[in-house]
Amino acid sequence: MNRILVWDWPVRIGHWLLAGAFVLAWLTGDSETWRLVHVWAGGAVVGVVLFRLLWGLVGTRYARFASFVRGPGAVKAYFLGLFRHTLAEQPGHNPAGGWAIVALLSLGLLSGASGWLIYQDIGGEWLEELHETLASTMLAMVIVHVIGVLTGSLAHGENLVRAMFTGMKRGDADAAIAGARPLAVPLLLTCAATCAWWLAR
Repeated sequence: MNRILVWDWPVRIGHWLLAGAFVLAWLTGDSETWRLVHVWAGGAVVGVVLFRLLWGLVGTRYARFASFVRGPGAVKAYFLGLFRHTLAEQPGHNPAGGWAIVALLSLGLLSGASGWLIYQDIGGEWLEELHETLASTMLAMVIVHVIGVLTGSLAHGENLVRAMFTGMKRGDADAAIAGARPLAVPLLLTCAATCAWWLAR
């Protein structure tokens, strides 16, 4: 198999920007001193998620939800193949990873929205508890995602973490995406920065 381009620049930068913003938000969540940084980081999470939702509709082949969101049967078949060592090569996300991404995007949006309401002094203690629960659930999903990536790397014999940096994976030449779409990156960064600024007003 050849090394082919699978992940475009917006997917890769968005992935690491989301990870970094979430970690920063998590680390500053209990500090009054760093409260504004927490809000900025949470706003950046929301901005990246909103862009990713759009990119999941109009982005490159493997960025689109239609390419990796599958039903329970496909997820079950993937896990059976994982245990039986009969997995086929998949250039994009596997079915289990696809649902992890949907969960992470949903939790990022919900935790950001609840955090903004708290910052506006809306909702009271119950909303603070909900916000913390959503953030903790997202952290748990991040851990599950990391375990899944490491497991997938071993099962496929390919470094999936490196692929999210380089954009390259093994595959047939005709499975490659046409280009890395670098011109969409400013839109991603603008979306993240705008949401960070707007939520912190």
